[in-house]
Amino acid sequence: MNTSQISGKILVIDDEKDICSTLSGILSDEGYKVISANTAEMGLKLAKRELPDVCFLDVWLPDSEGTETLEKLRNINPDLYIIMMSGHANIETAVKCTRLGATDFIEKPLSLEKVLLNVQNILHLKDLKFENQNLKNRVEKKYTLLGTSQALKDIISTVEMVANRNTTILITGENGTGKENVARLIHQKSARSAKPFIAINCAAIPDELIESELFGHEKGAFTGAHTAKRGKFELAHNGTLFLDEIGDMSLKTQSKLLRALQEQKIERVGSDETITVDTRIIAATNKNLEEEIKKGNFREDLFYRINVIPIILPPLRQRKEDIELISSHYLSLFSVENSIKNKKLSTSAIQVLKSYSWPGNVRELKNIMERLSIMVSADIIEAQHLPYPINNIKYEKNEEFENLFLSSDYKEARAKFEKIYIQRKLEEFDGNVSKTADAMGMERSHLYRKMKQLELLNDSEKSTEEEKINENNN
Repeated sequence: MNTSQISGKILVIDDEKDICSTLSGILSDEGYKVISANTAEMGLKLAKRELPDVCFLDVWLPDSEGTETLEKLRNINPDLYIIMMSGHANIETAVKCTRLGATDFIEKPLSLEKVLLNVQNILHLKDLKFENQNLKNRVEKKYTLLGTSQALKDIISTVEMVANRNTTILITGENGTGKENVARLIHQKSARSAKPFIAINCAAIPDELIESELFGHEKGAFTGAHTAKRGKFELAHNGTLFLDEIGDMSLKTQSKLLRALQEQKIERVGSDETITVDTRIIAATNKNLEEEIKKGNFREDLFYRINVIPIILPPLRQRKEDIELISSHYLSLFSVENSIKNKKLSTSAIQVLKSYSWPGNVRELKNIMERLSIMVSADIIEAQHLPYPINNIKYEKNEEFENLFLSSDYKEARAKFEKIYIQRKLEEFDGNVSKTADAMGMERSHLYRKMKQLELLNDSEKSTEEEKINENNN
């Protein structure tokens, strides 16, 4: 890695002018901006004004001890990386500087190779920390609860209350309501946030493999077990294990899960050795587990064990006042992810969104916003940009559409329906004739003739389409 590719500002504080000159020269040659001071007082002023990334600080200065200056520098900027320098260092001084927050301690005469390596590593570490924080911010933004409805406020309040407890939680709600989102948010706000969050979809794993996935297995435990494997309980040790769709778990696995929850101990498949784990469980399901108990599909004792803190997520249709805020959030999120201009929803588009029943809940709304952020070229997303079946509400209330049923002439009604249908399909594909024709299963030329016949083309569109058809015929 070439150090010249890493930008950075470096402060040198040393009463020896030769040291300042040498460090300034070698570091400037590598592309860094270097500032220097011969006294602690001047160094502190530069630190406040310039906000450097790295500071080389001499242990002995004419107007202050280096350790005092070190403390003051840390107060000015806690994120400043400080490398102490000394020509007559001892272990006691080095330990003291390290305890006060020094990143490293190097002896004079300086090894320029070591100086460059230190700076390179520090700035690389700084970049990694910055990227990590950005990633963390993006994750936190992604797994957030959006809305102002009372239902959502109640859920947020519950999350805040239970996050720092080790209590088992059961999240219920329809598909797409954000059960994993809530589980991740609880983990982020808990004291376990620095430890793993492991998710497993119990419905997606065959019965014969679910135990191995949860508890792990030893080599040779079953056909195909060529090596030992840790299960999700072990991987989530000191963290959180999210059991999604727990209502689809077999009764046999439920029994073993109950024991693991009660004893905080597991056994890998094919082993008699007991492994102690400290794993918080958050379970989720879209099923009514009390009904499943009556049917004999779910253990009653396991239900009571996981349902200590129940969180019920309402479907989106029951909190429509949150739709505008959620939509705007995802449009902003996808504009950043796809490096495109952020789009806004028109008032009419918001009204149509609120009129829709949202069977896929927040997940469906999120997917629609991603599609619109990419496919709509305009800055404002209008109602006609919304795809079927969302904008179906608009056409059901269309007076012209309703009048079709009042017509006694079949041919006239059919022609009017064709016009409304083709208009709707064109709006769905943002006026793109080729995409509309493909979606309708028609030849482009056939659709063009229909549009011309139904007077759906203006003069400029007529000439453009005729040119394209003539080109294709030639």
